[in-house]
Amino acid sequence: MSFNFIPFEAFFANTAFACLFLGMLMYWIQIGFVWQNKKFASFFMGIANLALVSFLVLRWYDSGHFPLSNLYESLIFLSWSLTTLHFVIEMVFQQPLLSAITAPMALFTNAFAALSLPAEMKVAGPLVPALQSNWLMMHVTVMILSYAALIGGSLLSIAFLILARNLPDNVFTQTGTMDVSNSSAELGNNAALALQVPEAAMNVPNSNLVKLAQKLDNLSYRVLGLGFPLLTIGILSGAVWANEAWGSYWSWDPKETWALLTWLVFAIYLHTRLTKGWQGKKPAMIAALGFLTVWVCFLGVNLIGEGLHSYGFATRG
Repeated sequence: MSFNFIPFEAFFANTAFACLFLGMLMYWIQIGFVWQNKKFASFFMGIANLALVSFLVLRWYDSGHFPLSNLYESLIFLSWSLTTLHFVIEMVFQQPLLSAITAPMALFTNAFAALSLPAEMKVAGPLVPALQSNWLMMHVTVMILSYAALIGGSLLSIAFLILARNLPDNVFTQTGTMDVSNSSAELGNNAALALQVPEAAMNVPNSNLVKLAQKLDNLSYRVLGLGFPLLTIGILSGAVWANEAWGSYWSWDPKETWALLTWLVFAIYLHTRLTKGWQGKKPAMIAALGFLTVWVCFLGVNLIGEGLHSYGFATRG
């Protein structure tokens, strides 16, 4: 007699959703009221991360295959990846403003999976023949991890553009004359004040706003530098898997085309930073474009498109 794990899966899914919402709310309160105690926010995000991984493990055991066979499972895995990235950023930089930026995206992906998808898509089912391969874990896992890093890094670039909208771009290119030695804790304490800096401070190179914006720019660059090689590995592994399954490395499927377009956008971003020495708003605008291409590649193509990658997702008819 098999054990029914569905109630436990629902419990962990609901717990993750509630904790992600409370964690995001706590981070926003921390920023808005310059609240020093961040334990509550981190606690809720930690519970959400554990609930998500518990859900995935139960779904894996219940279905008998790695839980990345449909859009619902992929969104849950992406939400877990974003919470993990959130904790890496939080532990390294210890800035509440950064945490308040990354937390909502994990909630968004979880909320879309929980509230927007039909009930039949949330049920674990057997793998279709095309997915019955050892490449499933390798290819899809790496791709979603790359999406998490690229979404997180792009989101930080968008936050940078908003924060630095009134600053001249040459402020960020003259790094040799800037004093950015303030600790992360000091910048975190002044995050709320930096968002409301008076116009007179806009021309001051050492203002909190400039330092915070530069930190966002540098952090975005590092996170995107992690996501790009993961995306490259994911595309290459997908090509090998496609050759095994369909006899062709590349079929110009909508998913493949958008993955290539996403790769090109972030390749241009890294090229401008590594070889052209661009900093500040110009590369951030490229990353903001990449934010859109990632979501179209991951979500849009599967919801409105047809192609070889539609077998794992809903079909409307």
